[in-house]
Amino acid sequence: MEGLAAVVLAGGAARRMGGADKPAVPVGGRSMLGRVLGAVTGCAPRIVVGPADDLPPDVLVTREQPPGGGPVAATAAGLALVEPQVPRVALLAADLPLLTAEAVEFLAGELDRSTADGVVYLDDTGRRQPLCGLWRTSALRAAVDRQRVERGGSLAGAAMRGLLAGLTVAEVSWPGSGPPPWFDCDTDEDVRRAEEWAR
Repeated sequence: MEGLAAVVLAGGAARRMGGADKPAVPVGGRSMLGRVLGAVTGCAPRIVVGPADDLPPDVLVTREQPPGGGPVAATAAGLALVEPQVPRVALLAADLPLLTAEAVEFLAGELDRSTADGVVYLDDTGRRQPLCGLWRTSALRAAVDRQRVERGGSLAGAAMRGLLAGLTVAEVSWPGSGPPPWFDCDTDEDVRRAEEWAR
């Protein structure tokens, strides 16, 4: 995955899971965060935004400002560690235990064939999954800068919808036969479903 960085957003309060450390919840014997990082092993750099322990030595860790400031603030913090010459960045939630390298490579191919600023998966209801996608680094960085200006310098509480409003986004469905890579775990029931797929 040459020319591709990965930013994994690992913050959030996991309110629907009783405030659990959601990225650390195991699926198939491995933490959700560990599974996401495994899917982007070929990316450089790999960046985790949020509290995280016991990570591979090449993984960079940072925090959004303020901590708990939401996904746009976390996206900005991650992008700050991506060098300008890296043309593409995967922006991923840490609760995607079914994500695979194949699914990331598919997105990369779709982005390379497109003139869009980014490409994201659609779930089985046709809903866009903005934290399971690939972006042109310069376009995503410019969107973050616009949001910062529009919000008077603070990204705390900013919504992903607003961040992406000025970007062209290609939407794709997962063509593979395996589990859906976009499946995120917001509840204990979601974790149980992921466990069944991961067997």
